[in-house]
Amino acid sequence: FGAVLFTWEPAKLVQRFFPSCAVTQGQAQALAKSIFSHDDWQNFDAGRVSVHDLVARLHTRTQLPASVLHDMVAHIGPHLEPIPDAIEVLQQLRQQRDAGQDIKLFYLSNMPEPYARTLEQRHAFIQWFDGGIFSGDHKIIKPDAAIYRLATQQFGIAGQATVFIDDSLPNIEAARAHGWRAMHLPQPHALRTQLGNEIGL
Repeated sequence: FGAVLFTWEPAKLVQRFFPSCAVTQGQAQALAKSIFSHDDWQNFDAGRVSVHDLVARLHTRTQLPASVLHDMVAHIGPHLEPIPDAIEVLQQLRQQRDAGQDIKLFYLSNMPEPYARTLEQRHAFIQWFDGGIFSGDHKIIKPDAAIYRLATQQFGIAGQATVFIDDSLPNIEAARAHGWRAMHLPQPHALRTQLGNEIGL
């Protein structure tokens, strides 16, 4: 979901909550990497640690104020906003499916349980999917091969009939190793063009 259907801009997040530590773009990117690319955050994504535990770990490691860390972590879910162009593409795929085309729509997202529940409550278009997996509900995350196996078993999808879209190259490589077609999307605005080239949208 992040950076494909919903905005995900870690550097802007840290600039908002820790402006004095992220004056330059380089500082913001480095701080964002130290928070969101660390095992602490991966374990949060996987549902292995709570918000409280994550904040404690981040505070110990970064020495950033715990209260501000909590404000940031607790409020990320409501700040994940749909990307309009991507939602239009999703709607087009939904319409094609509903018109009888052989299309199924599933999501496979690294998303902690609190954010997943927020998105489900706030955005009716999530019901357009035929099913989906949030990492926080299953205690495994991409690019762990186990989450791709789970999706295959749960949704009955297979091999080259599956087109997987992700902004993360390691997640793409894991999907390809699993036998799926995989489309790397480093920029969300390119979704329509890249998907059009992949499946003729």
